[in-house]
Amino acid sequence: MNAAKRIKVVLAKPGLDGHDQGAKVVVRAMLDAGFDVYYTGLRQTPEQVVAAALREKADVIALSSMAGSHLPFCTRLKPLLEAAGLGDRLWIIGGNLPAQDHESLRALGFKGVFQTGSRLDAICDFIKANRS
Repeated sequence: MNAAKRIKVVLAKPGLDGHDQGAKVVVRAMLDAGFDVYYTGLRQTPEQVVAAALREKADVIALSSMAGSHLPFCTRLKPLLEAAGLGDRLWIIGGNLPAQDHESLRALGFKGVFQTGSRLDAICDFIKANRS
């Protein structure tokens, strides 16, 4: 990784999801992997995620979803990211994501879809290999 330009990740907790212990573990792993990480905290709206990604100049927009609202949230988020000029960034999502939703998430533009329990190094390696 180029030391002059660290990968910038914005990790957000969408909607009313109040479970953030896993997100904090992922943030720590990303920091340990050398990424520059901005964690938004809990209960973010799609508009807040876009604003954070713009403000932080994110290379990667990551969501951690445990509450089951990932499809409606991501459906609202996609056009906002695209309108803000963030369509070319790497979008990833992790958490409690039923297998039947993975293709829908990928169709919305989320290149990385990670189930609860995914290996932290696999998430970081995916980002390194796929960031825009």
